[in-house]
Amino acid sequence: MDILPVLDIIHVFTVSFGIFGAALIIFGGLRAIVSIVFLEVRRQQKGYYQIRRDFTSKLVFGLEFFIAADVLRTLVTPTRDELITLGAVVLIRTILGYFLSKETRQADAE
Repeated sequence: MDILPVLDIIHVFTVSFGIFGAALIIFGGLRAIVSIVFLEVRRQQKGYYQIRRDFTSKLVFGLEFFIAADVLRTLVTPTRDELITLGAVVLIRTILGYFLSKETRQADAE
């Protein structure tokens, strides 16, 4: 059985997840910028919380796609160094995602 087509498919998904994660974060950032500009033009003080919450959710979701891409990338080249790097990256991104989500939940409670 030839494994090269399977590796090619995994590579396509790896790249796709990375691009989608980046696009999601970029979209969230651009949307936040536009919303902030509209708030400033209207001189409203209310609304920043909602903008921040929406951007944070896009950021966390984008990070999850990056983690998926890293897992797939390591699946293709599972060296010890790759596994250690993946573990560190996943740990950092998971902690970042946890605290961003926690911040959003705390703000919702207020």
